[in-house]
Amino acid sequence: MIRAIAAVATALIWTALSVVPASAADKVVLMLNWYVYGEHAPFYYGKAKGIYAAEGIDLEIQEGRGSAATTQAVAAKTADFGYVDVPTMMRAVVKGAPIVATGVLLQTSPMSAMGFVEKNIKKPEDIKGKTVAITPADSMTQIWPLFLKKTGLKESDFTTVAGDGQTKLNAVINGQADLLLGYVMDQSMKIKDATGKDVYPIKFADYGINMVSSGIVANTDYVKANAGLVKRFMSATTKAVEAAEKDPKGAAQSILDANPKGGKIETLTQGFELTIPLYRTPETKAKRPFEVTDQNMTDTVNLMVEYGGLDAKAKDNPKALYTNDYLPKGGS
Repeated sequence: MIRAIAAVATALIWTALSVVPASAADKVVLMLNWYVYGEHAPFYYGKAKGIYAAEGIDLEIQEGRGSAATTQAVAAKTADFGYVDVPTMMRAVVKGAPIVATGVLLQTSPMSAMGFVEKNIKKPEDIKGKTVAITPADSMTQIWPLFLKKTGLKESDFTTVAGDGQTKLNAVINGQADLLLGYVMDQSMKIKDATGKDVYPIKFADYGINMVSSGIVANTDYVKANAGLVKRFMSATTKAVEAAEKDPKGAAQSILDANPKGGKIETLTQGFELTIPLYRTPETKAKRPFEVTDQNMTDTVNLMVEYGGLDAKAKDNPKALYTNDYLPKGGS
C-alpha cells in the first residue's frame, strides 16, 4: 500500500511538472542607428534563425533616427540596447549620459570619400580640382581635416558644397558634386539604388585613420541590474554576426522578410558584404566579433579629442566607455 501511494504521489508530481509552462522569453528592444540598411542584416538574421530565441530573448528591432537620438533613448531606458556610432556615444558619456558600449562591431572606420566609378577618382590625388559634398558638423566632416593632413591635400585643392544628408546624395547623383563624404556600405548603396551605377570609395582607414565605428550600447544601470541578460544578448548577437557572415544574401533577405520596403536585395547584400571587413583589425582578426582592443579604443578617443570635438577628459579613463566583460568566451 505504501509503495502504491508513493507511486501515485510520484506520478502526480511529474504530471504537475509537465503542465508548468516554460518560462517566458525576456523582451528586449534593440534600437538601430538609422533606417534599416545592409549593415543591420545580422540582427534580423539572428531573429529569423532563432538565435536570439535560443538564448531566451524575444527581440524587437526598432529603426532609429541617428546615433545621437538612439543613444538618448538608451540613456532614458526607452530602449534596452542601441546600435550606434561609438564616437557619438562617447560625447554623450562625457556629458554625463549613463551609457557603456558592451561590444564594438565595426572596429575599422567606414568613412570614405566616394564618387561614381566612371569618374575614375580612386586616390586622394584624384580629388584635386573636384567638388566634394559634405554635411557640416557630421562625424565624417569632423574627421575630414585629418584625412587631408594624412594625404597632403589642402582645402584649396578642391571645391566644397554643403547640405544635409539627402542634399549631399542628390549633389552626386545629379552631377553637382564629384564626391561626397559617406560610409562605404551606406551612402554608396543609396547612390547605386538611385542610379544603378557603381561607386568607388576612398577609405579613410586606408590612410592611417584608425578609429572604431558602430557598436552595441546599453544603460549602465540596466547592465548592472541585468548582467545575465546582457551576456545572453551579446552571446546571441555574436552568434548572429558569425552566422550572417557565412550567408550574406540570406542575411540581407531577412531584412526584406521583416520589412519588405527595406531596400533591394542586391544592394542590401552588397552593403552587408562591404560591412564584414570592418568587423576586425589586424589585431582582432583571430577574435570573435565585438571584442575590441584597448589600443583601438584609446586611439579613437585621442582622435576624437583632437578632431571630433570630444572633451579632453575622455582621455582620463577610456576604459569607462566600453567593456568586453559580457562577450561570449571561446570559439564560435
